[in-house]
Amino acid sequence: MRKEGRGVMLTEELLKDALQYGKAFTKLGMTAQYIPQLRDVNKYYLGVCTMDLDGNVLEAGDTRIPFTIQSISKLVSLILAIRDCGADHLFHEKVGVEPTGDPFNSIVKLETKTRPFNPFINAGAITVASCIKGKDADEKFERFLEFTRKLCNNEEISLNQAVYESERETGDRNRALAYYLKASGILEGDVEECLDFYFRMCSVNVTAHDIAYMSLVLANHGVDPLDQEELIEPQYAKAIRALMLTCGMYDGSGEFAMTVGFPAKSGVGGGIAVPLVDRMGIGVFGPALDEKGNSAGGIKILEYLSNKMGISLF
Repeated sequence: MRKEGRGVMLTEELLKDALQYGKAFTKLGMTAQYIPQLRDVNKYYLGVCTMDLDGNVLEAGDTRIPFTIQSISKLVSLILAIRDCGADHLFHEKVGVEPTGDPFNSIVKLETKTRPFNPFINAGAITVASCIKGKDADEKFERFLEFTRKLCNNEEISLNQAVYESERETGDRNRALAYYLKASGILEGDVEECLDFYFRMCSVNVTAHDIAYMSLVLANHGVDPLDQEELIEPQYAKAIRALMLTCGMYDGSGEFAMTVGFPAKSGVGGGIAVPLVDRMGIGVFGPALDEKGNSAGGIKILEYLSNKMGISLF
């Protein structure tokens, strides 16, 4: 593998060292407690997978353990919504592109600014989900699932039914957000149908390997590196990477940009997707979360790699 930045070359040994460094921090985190199916996951799982544009794949740890995609699904739904209703309409009428500084499930800002600040907080993601075309939640989800499989190069990706039911049964805060958005004229269509689709898209099983491939597509300007098919329009891939840098790690995005220094999108299932433009895609899985809802060990793996390889954007 080629040398990156001003640091050392990425090797299997370096990846294993990063994994060991990250493991020391898993004991400090907790699994997502508000969703029963996520709460019971082994918090000591930790894995990292890297894929570069030359076809090199490196893996360390629990990279093939399935976990639910959760908020990383917002990357997929955002692409679909941009295509369905246009970037200008979506980002000027429905959601903004600014970080909030508030937790991902906060309702506070909606009281002073009706339009959600960005598409990665829950209010924004629910709004985005309402903009995706389909006659019902089933059709919307089939479109979402088909596209996710393409982006991850894995036709076996499927819904985790137990997590979906758990999300639906414990989703009262998201219902509150959705009904407020509906009353404000932001959310389109039927609220419960929109939420049903939203809960399903967050409950799809993936692995760190899958997330690494999705990240590689984003890093490659939306082009599948295997067959050179354009899966995401380059301008949308660029916009999404920018949003990942500023808003992708919940209200820990600023600190992550300072300490790690590249785009990333996390989910409370423990996943982190990282596209390093023109270089590689990284997928991380570690369900022990910090107080912001990000993988505690996963962040430390990425911090270790960033420092050793000199790949921070800054």
